Amino acid sequence: MTGGRWLLRAASLGAALLVWQGLTSLDVNLWLRFEQFPTVGEVAGAFAERAGTGPFWQDLASSLRRIVTGFALAAVLGVAVGTAIARSRIASDVLGPLLEVLRPVPAIALVPVAILLFPSNEQGIVFITCTAAFFPVLVSTRHAVGALTPVWEEAVLTMGGGRARILFSVVLPGALPGIFGGLSVGIGVAWICVISAEMISGEYGVGYRTWQDYTVIDYPGVFVGMVTIGALGWLTSTAVERAGRRLTRWLPARDSSGPVPSSAARTRTWRGPGRSPRAPHGAAAGAGATGPRSGSGSFPEQTREVTP
Repeated sequence: MTGGRWLLRAASLGAALLVWQGLTSLDVNLWLRFEQFPTVGEVAGAFAERAGTGPFWQDLASSLRRIVTGFALAAVLGVAVGTAIARSRIASDVLGPLLEVLRPVPAIALVPVAILLFPSNEQGIVFITCTAAFFPVLVSTRHAVGALTPVWEEAVLTMGGGRARILFSVVLPGALPGIFGGLSVGIGVAWICVISAEMISGEYGVGYRTWQDYTVIDYPGVFVGMVTIGALGWLTSTAVERAGRRLTRWLPARDSSGPVPSSAARTRTWRGPGRSPRAPHGAAAGAGATGPRSGSGSFPEQTREVTP
C-alpha cells in the first residue's frame, strides 16, 4: 500500500475523532443528544488507566481465547460440511434440510440452549461463537465448491488420480477464494456473538466488562470496551484476509494503481503460432510459418485472452 493511501486512511480516522470531540465538548443536542457522551480525551484517559491494570488484560485474553477456539472449530467444521454437501448427494439430502432450518436462528438466541447443554459458561460461549461463524463458512464453501468447473476433476481422473487427490489438489485449492470470503465474514459475526454472550452469561471478557461499566453508569469505560472490541475485530479480520491472500497467491493480482482493464481491452486477435497478433492477414500468411494449415491455406482466426 502506498504512503498516500496510508495518509488518507489516517486522515479519515482523525477527522472522525475531531467530529466526535467537537460534538461532545460542545454538548450538541440537535435531535441526537451528545451532551452525555464522553469526549475523546475522557475515553483516552480511561483507556490509559485501564491498560495499566491486570483485569483489563485478563478480559482481553479471555475474549481472544474464546474467539480463537470457536472460530477455529467453525472453520474446520464449516469447510468439511460445506464440501460434503456440495460433493455428495447423500450428505446434501441428510444434512441440508436440518442446516437450512437452523441457519436463520440467531446464534445469540442459543444462550439458553448453551446453558442447559454445557456444564460451564466458558464452554457455552465457545459453542455460541462457533455456531455464529459456522454458517457463513458453510454457505461460502458450499457455493465455492459447487461452482468449480468439472474439467479439472476430469483431468486428474485421466491421469490416474483418486478421490483424495481430487479433493486436495483440485477442490480445496480451487474453492479457497470463496472459503476465505466466508471466513472473513465469519470472524466478524463471531465477535458480535462472543461479546453478546459475555454480556449475558460471561465471567471476565471484554463484553462482560463493558456491560458491567454500563450498569454502574461508567460511560467512558463503556466506550473503552467498544474501542477495544473494534480494534480486536479489525486485527483478527486483517489476519484472516492476509492469510487468504498468502494462500491464494496463484490468483491473478489486481493492479491497485488503476481500474481493472475491461474484457474488450484485454482481448486481442491471435491468428496462429509464429505470427504477430497485430499483423495483417496477408502479411502473416506470407511469413512462411510452418505447421499444419487449414483447408483454406491459412491458420484459422482464434480469440485469446491476453493480460497486459
